Amino acid sequence: MRSQRVRARLQRRRMRPNRGAASLPKGRSAKPVDTQTRHALKQDRFVTATTSGLDWVGENRASLIRWSIALVLLIVVVVASIIVWQKRETAADQLLGQAMDIYETPLAQPNQPAEPGQTTYPSAAARAKAAYPLFTQAANQYGWLSAGVMARYFAGMTALDMGQTSDAEADLKTAAGSHDSNLAALAKIALANVYAQTGRTSQAAEEFRDVIAHPTTTVSKAAAQLQLAQMYEATQSAEARRIYAEIKDQDKDSEAAQIATQKLSTLK
Repeated sequence: MRSQRVRARLQRRRMRPNRGAASLPKGRSAKPVDTQTRHALKQDRFVTATTSGLDWVGENRASLIRWSIALVLLIVVVVASIIVWQKRETAADQLLGQAMDIYETPLAQPNQPAEPGQTTYPSAAARAKAAYPLFTQAANQYGWLSAGVMARYFAGMTALDMGQTSDAEADLKTAAGSHDSNLAALAKIALANVYAQTGRTSQAAEEFRDVIAHPTTTVSKAAAQLQLAQMYEATQSAEARRIYAEIKDQDKDSEAAQIATQKLSTLK
C-alpha cells in the first residue's frame, strides 16, 4: 500500500504543469528581442549604475575628501622623510670622511722633512687628538646611521691613541653592540685588548672567544685565536701552546699557521 501511494504521488507530480514556464497561446511562438531593444536595456542598466554611483559619491563626499587629504599628507610625509634621511646620511658621511682624512694623515718621520703642501702630525696621539672630536660628533649626531656607528668605533680607537682608556672602553662597548657584525667584531677585539692591558684577563678572554665562535670577514677565527694565545703566553703558557697547536692544525699553509708554528718553537 505504501509503495502504491508513493507511485501515485510521483505520477501526480509528473502531471503538474511547469509553473515557471510562460504559457503561450496555441499556435504562437516567442519572438527574440531585437537589437534596438537590447541596446536600450543596456543603456538603462548603465544609467542606473551610474546614477547609483553618483548618489554614493554624493552621500560620502565628506569622507572621500577627508581620505584624499589624508592620503596626500601621508605621501608628503613619506617623501619629506626620505629627503631628510638622505640629507642626514650625506652629512654623516661627509663628517666621517673629514675625521678619516685626519686619522689617515701620515706622521712626521725623524730627519725626513715633509713634502711641500703635505700635512703631517708629530705623533699618533696628536693626530688622534685632532680626529677624535669629529668622530665623536658624527657618532653623537648620527648614531643610528652606519656612518655614525663606524664613527663610534673610531672614536674608541683614537681615544686609545690618546691614552684615554675609560673613554675608549665606553665607545668600543657601544660599537661592539652594533648590528654590523664586521664592525662589532673589530670593536670586540679592540675592547678585549683594553681589558687585557688593564689586567682583566677573564673579560678579555670572553671577548676573544666570542669572536672565535662568531668569525666575520673583518676578523677570522684564526686571527682571534692568535690574539687570545698571545695574551695567555705570560700567564698560562700551556693554554697558549694548546691554542697555537690548534691554529697550526686547522690550515697548515695559512699565514696564521706559520705564525703559530713559530710561537710554538719559542714557547717553553
